[in-house]
Amino acid sequence: MQSKIDLSKYDQSWYSRGRPNWYILFWWFIQGTIFRYSIHNMYGFRRFILRLFGAKVGRNVLIRPDAKFYYPWNVEIGDNSWIGDNVYFYSLDKIIVGSNCVVSQNTYLNTGAHDIADPHFGLITKPIVIKDGAWICANTFINLGVTIGYNTVIGAMSNVTKDMPDNMVCVGNPCKPLKLREIRDK
Repeated sequence: MQSKIDLSKYDQSWYSRGRPNWYILFWWFIQGTIFRYSIHNMYGFRRFILRLFGAKVGRNVLIRPDAKFYYPWNVEIGDNSWIGDNVYFYSLDKIIVGSNCVVSQNTYLNTGAHDIADPHFGLITKPIVIKDGAWICANTFINLGVTIGYNTVIGAMSNVTKDMPDNMVCVGNPCKPLKLREIRDK
């Protein structure tokens, strides 16, 4: 059987990365050097660098030095949120993380994919939204176009391919709501 796929005709000329090539390369250099090798508790410095490159970063946000931001100008992070080790913001489209959220280590936030029905493998991008109070546990994959509800917990190693409701504990591959998240009063 002969393949109908022809990658020589791949075209993403419609897609705008939002900044010129030199700017993107400069960001990748800064991220791979002074951002990456900044001392553990230099959270303010990393917030400052991200803001310089167009990210919207709230107050008291804690970002680990080895978190990676493909295009920081497509990223918004609300107040008091934590971004763990090796979190990857593949931000071809918007990624919005609310306030008081935790995105734990080795999480991959993926806003880009390809159309598998297109013989030229066309690019697809869709935003990701993580609402206030959510916790994305370690080693989780969140696919393009997904919204995580308010105060929702996504269990470790989950594969999230569709929206998850508010106030739930959701787990699995594929990720599904398991039970209500009950938050105790202080």
